[in-house]
Amino acid sequence: MSKFYLLLWLKWIFRVTVCSVVLASIFSFVVTGFIYVHQGMQTLDKEVYIALFNIFKFWFSILWNFTILVALFRSLKYIFNACHDGYKLLLNTCVKNENSEVIDFVGYGDLIKVWRKWLMLIIWIVGIQMILAVIFFMLFTSMSNIFDWFNIYVLFAFVLVAGYFSFILLSVRCKLVKVKRC
Repeated sequence: MSKFYLLLWLKWIFRVTVCSVVLASIFSFVVTGFIYVHQGMQTLDKEVYIALFNIFKFWFSILWNFTILVALFRSLKYIFNACHDGYKLLLNTCVKNENSEVIDFVGYGDLIKVWRKWLMLIIWIVGIQMILAVIFFMLFTSMSNIFDWFNIYVLFAFVLVAGYFSFILLSVRCKLVKVKRC
């Protein structure tokens, strides 16, 4: 069972990372291009390239915050009905109905209730990780400011780690999700 969760998590990490980075890069490139055109399309020399790269980096870090949420929502669709090590996650149509059926093709509309619970689960796990990280840094480092180490990249790593534990807890927390043999 642990191999199932590990394989599911690794597939999910790849999808979330690629989707969020590609979307953030595309949006950052569009914003950088818009700024370049709006400023009069200076001739491209070393200083202009450096300025455009700095603009791209600035907007990438801002837009990546939003594209992570999009990638998290999109990636949840692909964790269902995929067999890993003899198990798969199934999404049911209804909890209260005795004739609850498994959704074979999971659409984005089917994910709303599950995604809310799953996102809150990730938020709580990331919060626990943050508390443990702050305690660790206070005890074992001499940093004067507690959050000198914190940025979007550390937060993304925390979200990825929280994803593993959220998959384990998802079938307990959300009654629509079941783990079955395949």
